[in-house]
Amino acid sequence: MRKTLLIVVLLSIRLIASAQLSLADLKLSNKLYTGKAGQILNEISAELNVDIVNHAEEVNPVWYTFRGMNTSVEAFLDRLCKEYKLKYVIDQEQVIHIYDRKADTSAVKVSSSVNLESTAPPESFNFTLSGYVKDAFSGENLPYATIAVKGSLLGTQTNANGFFSLVGVPSDTVLLEVRYIGYNTTSIRLNPSLPKSGLIIEVEPASTELQEVVVQSEREDLMQIDAAEGLSLLKMSPKQMSKLPNVGEKDMMRALQLMPGISASNESSSGLYVRGGTPDQNLVLYDGFTVYQVDHLYGFFSAFNSNALKDIQLYKGGFESRFGGRLSSVTEITGKDGNDKALNAGAEISLLGLNGFIEGPIGGKTTFLLAARRSYKGPIYNKIFDKFNDNSTTNNAQAGSGFGGPGGGRGFANFQTKASSFFYDINTKITYKLTPKDNISFSVFNGTDKLDNGFDLDNSSLPSFGGGSGQGGGRDFSVSNTDLTKYGNTGLSLKWNRTWTDRLYGSTLASYSYYFSDRDLTNSVSISNDSGDDQTVRFGTLENNDLRDFSLKSDYTYDLSNEHHLGFGAFASKLLIDYTFSQNDTSTILDKNDRGLVAGFYLQDKMKLMENKLTVVPGARLSYFDMTGKPYLEPRLSASYSLTAGFTVRASTGRFYQFANRITREDILSGSRDFWILSNDENIPVSSSEHYILGGSYETKKLLFSVEGYYKQLHSLSEYSLRFNTSPREISLEENFYNGDGYAKGIEFLVQKKYGDFTGWASYTLGQTRNKFAVYSDDYFPANQDVTHEFKAVSIYSIKRWSFSATWVHATGRPYTAPSGAYSITLLDGTTSDYFSTTDKNSLRFPNYHRLDLAATYTFSSADREREIGGLSFSIFNLYDHTNVWYKQYSIVDSEIIETNVTYLGITPNLTLTLKLR
Repeated sequence: MRKTLLIVVLLSIRLIASAQLSLADLKLSNKLYTGKAGQILNEISAELNVDIVNHAEEVNPVWYTFRGMNTSVEAFLDRLCKEYKLKYVIDQEQVIHIYDRKADTSAVKVSSSVNLESTAPPESFNFTLSGYVKDAFSGENLPYATIAVKGSLLGTQTNANGFFSLVGVPSDTVLLEVRYIGYNTTSIRLNPSLPKSGLIIEVEPASTELQEVVVQSEREDLMQIDAAEGLSLLKMSPKQMSKLPNVGEKDMMRALQLMPGISASNESSSGLYVRGGTPDQNLVLYDGFTVYQVDHLYGFFSAFNSNALKDIQLYKGGFESRFGGRLSSVTEITGKDGNDKALNAGAEISLLGLNGFIEGPIGGKTTFLLAARRSYKGPIYNKIFDKFNDNSTTNNAQAGSGFGGPGGGRGFANFQTKASSFFYDINTKITYKLTPKDNISFSVFNGTDKLDNGFDLDNSSLPSFGGGSGQGGGRDFSVSNTDLTKYGNTGLSLKWNRTWTDRLYGSTLASYSYYFSDRDLTNSVSISNDSGDDQTVRFGTLENNDLRDFSLKSDYTYDLSNEHHLGFGAFASKLLIDYTFSQNDTSTILDKNDRGLVAGFYLQDKMKLMENKLTVVPGARLSYFDMTGKPYLEPRLSASYSLTAGFTVRASTGRFYQFANRITREDILSGSRDFWILSNDENIPVSSSEHYILGGSYETKKLLFSVEGYYKQLHSLSEYSLRFNTSPREISLEENFYNGDGYAKGIEFLVQKKYGDFTGWASYTLGQTRNKFAVYSDDYFPANQDVTHEFKAVSIYSIKRWSFSATWVHATGRPYTAPSGAYSITLLDGTTSDYFSTTDKNSLRFPNYHRLDLAATYTFSSADREREIGGLSFSIFNLYDHTNVWYKQYSIVDSEIIETNVTYLGITPNLTLTLKLR
């Protein structure tokens, strides 16, 4: 049966009759062929005047329906012949013969043969092959795909623009194997007629097969561990994220949190806590520009629209020299360029919001993409917003999402609030192919959250005031409560990619990033009477944080040989950061306006030794920071060694500096907040870290086993606290910034099932993160993000058009500091102030965190069942409704401490409908 189907596929190819029949130039037809195989054979022969001889006549009565997709014939033949052990030849009379691979074809006079066992003699040897790997359906260039010569250790990887250069190809008849996460593994047989430069290789997404007969092959699924080069590298397929359970949107950052070594127990942040690091220590790049805030709606959703994403790479540690400015990790996100073959559009609606996109070609050289989404006051949005505002007990119990914590309190919670809260984001990208060697792209991102919980009161809603009647005794009284948080990002990048030669590739990028966070938690009380004596009093807190990043960088790769791949480049960033924290309109506690320039260059060499079994990547990055007037050298080294075909050991080390830090502003009573600030090497020193990583993995066709240990030494960390100086009149900038050191260490275990109907993984991380600040303690104490044990299990089962998934997370509770006692003191002016003492820094822990999420997705197909055009997904977050503590709130009443738990989401269902043209 399988041979029958293969032969029918081959027979449904649109053939061209010419003096020399060349399958390299043929494309699969878009025409729909349906009927018995023999009838299809006769139809094609009559239409194209081509002779086809089927040497397996038993397939003639088989009924079959097939449509081609304008994909090259060679790509189909290479894959299918390998799968079913067949071959085909074209004789000198231009007749196509189809045989079993073991059949004797010596009597056939062959003019050309394009199959996995090519008989065409090679013409070129030891040459450089270059080109692009693309999505077969959309034409998108695929970054970081691997291309290897089958049966050898020779291989390479595409860059961020999908370009590859493979040096030292033995001959022009070798078999190439192309792999990319979320796509079918594709085999391509070279032949002398194919170009050596500018070769286009198209691979197919590993989506649900919708034809009547399913052709199965190897494929890369949702997540992939890359052991090459010694890097702690995770890859993720945005195409497959919809299979996972979600709260309201399929979310790239939430999916990354399910990977080993990344904490998944902090629902209030979409940021990544990687191996004991904080979200600000993770460099997030989107199309080259830096994203400084990745949260929507108190951190429950990330700022990245999955419809605009093409590729995600996460370096968990020991990252290479082209990245810098962060202590812990790097998340590199590549956005879609847009479909270059046909117009496409789609939309999603869920219980959270609306999400739509449109993409397509403009002329022959330009593609575009536009994606946008917006929340609405639906069941999920309301549940999150109302829950985290109703839980507050005082007006000061707030920590705006723009400052790294939960939302603000309502105060007068029994009054109607303003219903104007929402979030939105927009992604736009235009790509122009200037020449075959030049490509220019312009990418724009904008996302904003507005969380408004304010209200207005006047006499009509208040009891009598001042001893008068319900009208206020002749006095007008009004209260305006402002509880407004606004934060967001804007990013722009202009990128020029050029293939200078087959071995030299360059990329130059100019970018702009803007992050803002405004928090207004104030009350304005206005009193007026008949005598015209008006009085207005305003009290509360105001916070504002603005960050602007103007950057220019240029990266180059040069392939000296198959054993040496040189990488080098230069960079410069101008950072402007402002932060203001004030009370009562007149008392400014902290006012910072910093301007700094970071510039430098990097160099690295990827060396393949010992017959390509050993890969060593030495490198260095040199930066100059004008705020300190000092250079900063960052040596890096990573290595991997293949002991056997499936067993690899890897190691990496390096030094890393961070010049812009997100400082924790400790608040014991109502939850800490964070703000961005620039180092100055005085009270805010430049922070640094050293990484030491060692691991190994064993991989088979279906399974992956991996273990990796890490140790990070952290220096010159900073924190801001008011607990030692609670009166604004006594506050000074120098007294309230505190510095310390720390470390993070741990070991990660992973087992993954990669292929088949049932896939998934289970991981366990044993970790420890400790800080030491002399102001808190002479000893090391648990850092805010310390999680000792974390176990995660992810399972996905696919059957026909259905996909079922489940995720379970169990983690040690995070540490916290609490008030241990309270007292009141009467000051000299007769006023009374409340004070409190605290437990040792982070000496207490929340209860263990755990939850189970489920999802089911049904895929819609087109009328001819050839492609996916949408789906319906139902998910349940926190299925068994476990109560997980977010943070604790405290208030002091009559010298007593009242404690309130603020919890995360309980059981939350979601329904998402997705529709698209193609």
